[in-house]
Amino acid sequence: MDLTSFDEGAQYIAGRLTTGTGGERFSVVNPADGSTVQELTLAGTEDVDTAVAAAKAALPEWSRATPGTRAEALLKLAAVLGEHAEDFARVETAQTGKPIKLSTEFDVPGTVDNTSFFAGAARNLEGKAAGEYSGDHTSYVRREAIGVVGSISPWNYPLQMAAWKILPAVAAGNTIVLKPAELTPLTSLMFARACTEAGIPDGVVNVVTGAGRVAGEHLISHADVSMVSFTGSTAVGKRVAEIATATVKRTHLELGGKAPFVVFDDADLDAAVNGAVAASLINSGQDCTAATRAYVQRPLYRAFVDGVAELYRAVRLGHPLNPQTDLGPLVSFTHRDRVAGFVERARSYATVVTGGPADGKGHDGTDLGLGAYYRPTLITDAAQDSEVVQGEIFGPVLVVLPFDSDEEGLRLANDTPYGLAASAWTTNVHRSLRATREIAAGCVWVNDHIPIISEMPHGGYKASGYGKDMSQYSLDEYTQVKHVMYDTTAVARKDWHRTIFGDR
Repeated sequence: MDLTSFDEGAQYIAGRLTTGTGGERFSVVNPADGSTVQELTLAGTEDVDTAVAAAKAALPEWSRATPGTRAEALLKLAAVLGEHAEDFARVETAQTGKPIKLSTEFDVPGTVDNTSFFAGAARNLEGKAAGEYSGDHTSYVRREAIGVVGSISPWNYPLQMAAWKILPAVAAGNTIVLKPAELTPLTSLMFARACTEAGIPDGVVNVVTGAGRVAGEHLISHADVSMVSFTGSTAVGKRVAEIATATVKRTHLELGGKAPFVVFDDADLDAAVNGAVAASLINSGQDCTAATRAYVQRPLYRAFVDGVAELYRAVRLGHPLNPQTDLGPLVSFTHRDRVAGFVERARSYATVVTGGPADGKGHDGTDLGLGAYYRPTLITDAAQDSEVVQGEIFGPVLVVLPFDSDEEGLRLANDTPYGLAASAWTTNVHRSLRATREIAAGCVWVNDHIPIISEMPHGGYKASGYGKDMSQYSLDEYTQVKHVMYDTTAVARKDWHRTIFGDR
């Protein structure tokens, strides 16, 4: 099967690629040069209804399939994804602009690994051991599928985020309708087609590509959708929760981030500098866990700023299909202008050490002016309450601030509405233990920042949302817990009946 042939079929429903009925034409654009990757017609509410109906029809069979059957299907899916790895990487880079080395070495193999992990997790439904907890009854716990899941995934990691939504849901026996971001739907559609190639029954995995206000909101509010999972901005996440609440759906929200990068004065400076550059520029900074606020204890502050600035200036901007390119364009020209707006406003109250708009030629001769490029940008002298420190820029921008005491550094790290990820840099075990205990974030790295693994959960605190992706914790999110209790006495008149009638 050629997974990369779409025509105008931006919807994948009940195992078939179809054209949307919404009537609105949309172009998936390569942000490296503004060229059109794919023309498609967006979904309307009718497509959502059809997809949900397909998922509902597939639910009885799939939810009753044995864990082993679901695991076998996911193992086949992992193999299919591996066979098409090159196609996935190429299409992911074309629609997002991310460097091919990131797609090839991170996004695609990470997705294959996630798939293999959930194949195993499907056979591991955890719960309390059966037992006579009351003395007169045997109790046990069942984990059951929730039903049809409506998921909305973002544009920054289209393939991985689709997998993070689809895999735990179907491993637990649910069926799903995924709405990817219309900017970057192609690898989500490819993933769904790979599910069919792997033998997953039609209707278990469906994709509708449409606008959030139309397809997204209709999916969230649909009466036959039992759970909603959303990854995106906190502002939109609040809207998702509001809509889902009206029909009392379970919600799973992975929202914005503003990750602190805390460098104590005993840290390995070279490691911290290299770590900050990598962690702030991965995926052109379009990562909700990317390092965005570096707090550096004053003895190391100046050397840290100088070191980051030097490495930033050496980063190679160029065509994303060039294996030597370090930094590709942002996802769209609109988003590039949004990032630029943060930086230009910051010039009035802070110092832009290096970076800013990208023009001229890239390392490989690419005309950067044709794409949505933006140079790695380092900002200092900003106040803690300023826009660049508090707001989610979502671009290749790092703000560095000094601190004096450990207490101050940790307080500043926690001083935003977000709590998705953070890192602490120190060679002192007691400092690291304190930092991991006191920083309010769903993931805290020590002497590194960004690596994720399938076996461990990913999700936030505070305005960064709730619920976990990846890991056994994620599988549990997509199950309902049922307590089953059997009487073991065969006695007609129970002792507790006296509370209603009669005496002991």
